[in-house]
Amino acid sequence: LVGESGSGKSVTSLSIIGLLPKKIGRIAEGSIALRRRDGTVTELTGLDPESLRKVRGNDIGMVFQEPMTSLNPVYTIGEQIAEPIRIHLGKSHRDAATDAVRLLTQVGIPDPDRRARQYPHQLSGGMRQRATIAMALSCDPTLLIADEPTTALDVTIQAQILDLLAELQAQRGMGILFVTHNLGVVAEIADRVAVMYAGRIVESGPVSEVFTRPRHPYTAGLMRSVPRLGQATMLKAAGTPLPTIAGNVPSLALLPKGCSFAPRCAMAVDACRTAVPPLLAATSTQQSRCLRWEDL
Repeated sequence: LVGESGSGKSVTSLSIIGLLPKKIGRIAEGSIALRRRDGTVTELTGLDPESLRKVRGNDIGMVFQEPMTSLNPVYTIGEQIAEPIRIHLGKSHRDAATDAVRLLTQVGIPDPDRRARQYPHQLSGGMRQRATIAMALSCDPTLLIADEPTTALDVTIQAQILDLLAELQAQRGMGILFVTHNLGVVAEIADRVAVMYAGRIVESGPVSEVFTRPRHPYTAGLMRSVPRLGQATMLKAAGTPLPTIAGNVPSLALLPKGCSFAPRCAMAVDACRTAVPPLLAATSTQQSRCLRWEDL
């Protein structure tokens, strides 16, 4: 799930797991269907808080952007990983502690026995993020939601975390919803991509197809705006600025009538400003919320 800051990515991920604060918003319509490990499909929007809490622990895990805000500073790393194991799987304190050390080993933390007894502030940023991944995987979830898990890390640690997630996904067979604003990360880790703009999905499809031939002008603008090696030097020599998308993202509280991207779109026609376009089948695998996708 890709989009710029304020597009609604984090609100979407928090809505899935039922952690969206009531002061921020509510689910007004639509559905959230989760295929569980036993093959059954559960509609999450109709669950009571207690049932949703069980699903959140057993079937869905989440890794947040900043591990220092999602880890409790007064509990050891091992205690925090063991807690969901005890609550959701009913294991003893000793067995849960053993599982916590095993999970720290799986996510590549050296000397896991010692690290399990340490507190979050005693670990590096990369290790803290690995610990939150271990916590999210503690009950072997069907779905892992990773909300910009590499944003606060340096480039080399980012690559390690991406490799770790890909390896764990292959081992466990779980689905990963990777939330990011970084198109390079999407190209590296994802099979399919959904592009979000002003609270709505405007395009979705296989990464190779969407990035090779985007079917929505916003996606096309994003792709043109990605700097390439040596591009800045060539543009400067030619006196040409780096390509950008004109205008600004509208406030979600004051969305324009019709297509939210229309005020910034050079391809917009009157019909775009009348009603919100539906998601149209541009190809058998690609969808676009653009009335003129064929002209791209």
